[in-house]
Amino acid sequence: MPIDVTEASFEKEVLERSRQVPVVVDFWAEWCGPCRQLGPALEAAESARSGQVVLAKVDTDANPGLSARFGIQGIPAVKAFRDGAVADEFVGALPPAKVEEFFDSLAPSRADELLAAGDELSLREAAELEPRRADIAVALARTRLERGAEDEALEAVEGHEADFGADGIAARVRLAKAGIGADAFAALDRGDRAAALDALLDALADLGAGGNGAGAEASADAALDPAEARDLVRRAAIGVLSELDPADPSARTYRRRLSAALG
Repeated sequence: MPIDVTEASFEKEVLERSRQVPVVVDFWAEWCGPCRQLGPALEAAESARSGQVVLAKVDTDANPGLSARFGIQGIPAVKAFRDGAVADEFVGALPPAKVEEFFDSLAPSRADELLAAGDELSLREAAELEPRRADIAVALARTRLERGAEDEALEAVEGHEADFGADGIAARVRLAKAGIGADAFAALDRGDRAAALDALLDALADLGAGGNGAGAEASADAALDPAEARDLVRRAAIGVLSELDPADPSARTYRRRLSAALG
């Protein structure tokens, strides 16, 4: 059932709630014929998704401040909120099929549900359903790294080179085969990204000084020349940085340190 939202309750019922589940807001008025036409389609779409999307209704006559805040110039106006911001919207009385498509774009897909489950079997199925999604590929690769299956992890991220996280995992596997960056990857596996980045930056400095970046001999079949090794360490470090919140001061600090190390 839709919830009636006012200016007083909008922050809690829409913005805060949208951080857990998408919230579709129907801006309407009692006198609006198209609003009465659209309303049942919105309610049916919400009901069919069993809590995966919440429907809220704002009476524009009773809440003019909200209408002004969100630039409502004509009704019905529908805005979908996710993570506290407008994620999608439309104006006018769409036919039910189009309303269903709109809700489908907001509700978690089967692949999203499998990604949230997080186990390797679920992630494999998710990757089969949506093979172009780098976030799924990265999650699958990480589960494989946890059990030491480096070649399988590399296979998981193939074709996702444009994604920093996926490219970082591919670089990690090649470095590990060459005996480079063991301390960094051990820190990463225990969730210590700062220590991992410190170790990767140390490896860059060591490689720049003519070392092998690890204090260990590379295997003969995986030996890397210094330029190639430095590039792989750079890619691995960028992959770790991509996991940090860009607004985190430490992320900015490590980006500067990486630029200085490469310069």
